[in-house]
Amino acid sequence: MRAGIIAAGLGERMAKGGITTPKPLVPIGGQPLISRIIHTAARLNASSIACIVNAENPTVTRYLEESSWPLPLSLIVRTTPNSMESLFALAPLLSDEPFILFTVDVVAGYQTMQNFIAQAGTRRDGEGALALSDFVDDEKPLWVSMGSGSRIVAIGDNAKGSRYVTAGIYYFSPEIFAMVDAARAKQLSALRQFLGLLIDCGYPLYGIPVAKAVDVDFPEDIRKAEAFLKEIGEI
Repeated sequence: MRAGIIAAGLGERMAKGGITTPKPLVPIGGQPLISRIIHTAARLNASSIACIVNAENPTVTRYLEESSWPLPLSLIVRTTPNSMESLFALAPLLSDEPFILFTVDVVAGYQTMQNFIAQAGTRRDGEGALALSDFVDDEKPLWVSMGSGSRIVAIGDNAKGSRYVTAGIYYFSPEIFAMVDAARAKQLSALRQFLGLLIDCGYPLYGIPVAKAVDVDFPEDIRKAEAFLKEIGEI
């Protein structure tokens, strides 16, 4: 299993709230968000990790290039128009085996991530899984509805009001990259739209409920994430 991190956003909501530190480097309990995920991926026995960061914040690039990491790290520096294109940019580095994908702003307990991987790893070849949470504290939550056998049947507006939302942790087969051309032909512009396309086209995605996860989008989320990690004994 490989791992990938999407960290190419501009962190505009953080900046508007007065946080000048690039989002990947925002410290949670004294550890930058992106460092926390890299070390978690290593503990989850990922064989390598691929990160995409934008070209607007060279401090993030320097941090990743100059630090020592517990697993091989490949870095793409590219400002992309959206999260979907960030994932597609990682495709050459994630195309030969299943991979776990993180958004850089997700904060979850290690046991939560370990349990997710244990369950996601039981999926057959060609299947994927999304970590789902019933903790909804996001400006634009991505709702998910499941049917028989926990297979996801709707996502986004079509699932609004269901119990679960995505938690920012995904497990995919590289087969998803066969849909890149179709997604671009439809002029999709977000990772959530790409997930909807996969479902509409019959790609088997399953939902795996997990414990609480916190998205760090606004300055006040830093405090929430640290309080959560203290609660579960991880800082």
